[in-house]
Amino acid sequence: MLGLTGAGPTRATFRAVSTAVAVVAALALVLTSCAAGGTGARDEGPAHADSVGAGAAPSTSATASRTPDRVDAVRLVKADARVSAEVKRELKPCAGDEYPVDVSYGELTGTSADDIVVNVLTCGDAVGVGSYVYREEDGEYHNVFQAEEPPVYAEIDRGDLVVTKQVYEKGDPVSSPSGENVITYRWSAGRFTEEYRTHNDYSNAVGGDPAPAPADG
Repeated sequence: MLGLTGAGPTRATFRAVSTAVAVVAALALVLTSCAAGGTGARDEGPAHADSVGAGAAPSTSATASRTPDRVDAVRLVKADARVSAEVKRELKPCAGDEYPVDVSYGELTGTSADDIVVNVLTCGDAVGVGSYVYREEDGEYHNVFQAEEPPVYAEIDRGDLVVTKQVYEKGDPVSSPSGENVITYRWSAGRFTEEYRTHNDYSNAVGGDPAPAPADG
């Protein structure tokens, strides 16, 4: 193809070469047919094509995942009587019609429909003020979990509900908590029960002033 952009062979030359190639290919086909008892062309070509058409579908269709049904998470939270008035006040557009919510879909409670995890954030600094899990029952979504002690954030992790709560000590700015509690919940007997929790302390040295060099002598 690179030759076509420069002063390469003429169209007549390409036509002559194509004709020669076609003659050679036809001769080879005849020889192959004779060597195989007259069935060479049928055995080598259509049989392979039939196996593709009648065999398994391409791997992409076998591994395609189902797209979950999207819900109006903002309307879901606003209509939920269990959600506090404070959280509902935070649930307002930050710009245009963009609401500060993060929504995740996945299997948490063992139903055929995806469960929905909704995190409500603040517009300014994206601090989580409420986390909720909604479970589909008889065509309606019901609140089966909520945490409204900010900062809080909930996620789906391999079938478990993982809730992270940042910990602040006196004097900590919003952007720099002292640590976090990570709590893992699992659905059991119709409700979420705590499986285990971990606590992580953040290093105060990160982003701070470098330590002074030792004095000589």
